[in-house]
Amino acid sequence: MSNAETTVKPKINPVHWFEIPVQDMDRARKFYEAVFNFELAPPMDMHGTSISFFPMERDALGTGGALIRGEKAKPSSDGVTIYFGTKGIDPIIAKIEKAGGKVFIPRTNIGQYGFFAQFIDTEGNRIGIHEMSEDCKG
Repeated sequence: MSNAETTVKPKINPVHWFEIPVQDMDRARKFYEAVFNFELAPPMDMHGTSISFFPMERDALGTGGALIRGEKAKPSSDGVTIYFGTKGIDPIIAKIEKAGGKVFIPRTNIGQYGFFAQFIDTEGNRIGIHEMSEDCKG
């Protein structure tokens, strides 16, 4: 047998966790709660770092994550960009500036892969949103 025949591909996505660095935890929590209509967990201290978890279900699809404030957590629009999934980008874009953020890339069609947009949050992070509409699914 060749290596190709014996290789088993895992049935999981490789990203298991994300953290969005913030300077002002209260401001950041209010922003994300207003834009996405969900409630983050109250901040807790973990070894001198403040962390506030996004809502998550243990056995559900997707990746868990949190806002994090600490000495080594530096917000930036130049690093890795995470994308939140949504069933509709336009309602989210409508909330971004009202909540204190700025639309960076407007809703953009990416063909069979749906639509995406990016924004700068209240802390200076570049964050993406992705919509896979029924029209885009092959």
